[in-house]
Amino acid sequence: MIHKFKFEDYNFVVDTNSGAVHMVDDIFYDALEYMNGDFFDYTENYVIKKLENKYSKEDIKETYSEILELKNKGKLFSPDIYEDLATPEKLSSPIKAVCLNVAHDCNMACKYCFASKGDFGCGRELMPLETAKKAVDFIIKNSWNIKNLEMDFFGGVPLLNLDVFVETVKYARGLEKIHNKNFRFTITTNGLLLDDEKIKFINKEMYDVVLSLDGRKEINDKFRVTKAETGTYDAVLPKFKKLVDLRGDKSYYVRGTYTKENLNFSDDVMHIYNLGFNEISMEPVMFDSKLEATLTE
Repeated sequence: MIHKFKFEDYNFVVDTNSGAVHMVDDIFYDALEYMNGDFFDYTENYVIKKLENKYSKEDIKETYSEILELKNKGKLFSPDIYEDLATPEKLSSPIKAVCLNVAHDCNMACKYCFASKGDFGCGRELMPLETAKKAVDFIIKNSWNIKNLEMDFFGGVPLLNLDVFVETVKYARGLEKIHNKNFRFTITTNGLLLDDEKIKFINKEMYDVVLSLDGRKEINDKFRVTKAETGTYDAVLPKFKKLVDLRGDKSYYVRGTYTKENLNFSDDVMHIYNLGFNEISMEPVMFDSKLEATLTE
């Protein structure tokens, strides 16, 4: 299996099984689009036909040979030598935690979003309940004698897939006594979809809650915006306060992102603290160096 990506003006190809990383030209990068999967099923003529309107036949042939040579050297499309060891029956240690990305979708359009504004660049879709239930079954089966298990609901926005979120929690709770397990659930939320009913369910069932807020209103509303590009501070803050006020002594934290726009992010930490929140995490933006939010030296 390979993973292709572009960074700034460069093309990169990672052969995931061997760990080899290649920086390649455009024709090499484009040719790989037609040489995925069962590599040997794609002939040289097939690749030429796909690219002949963009590159010369000679250059395509040369590139095809280069890719084939790297494959033969085990640096591209290499086999997974650990495949037989990765089956659940052969796990050398138990699994105690799983993150369920239940929603490849978001109702916001944060300008620094690492997940391409919610869909991770894969298109907007929601996890089916059957898949989530299989994840519950998997972690129960492969946790061995560990009692406390962790399941994180993530996205995108998990609450966009509300029914699956709720039913997965109920399904797992129904299996706890049978298998002598205790699930600790966590959810990350941007707050927009919170209401009294959801807050009640979250505070009852979630061991931990992550609340996304960047700090001062002007800082938060510069990047954390709706799809209509309106700020979200005023919309989510009352909901976060209500959730935390009703949460009692259960764990939560307000998680913010700092950028080059608020290098004095300690002021945002204090702002969040003065709002009444005492569990706070501020983390640096992870972003393309060409874009406005990126931290520089």
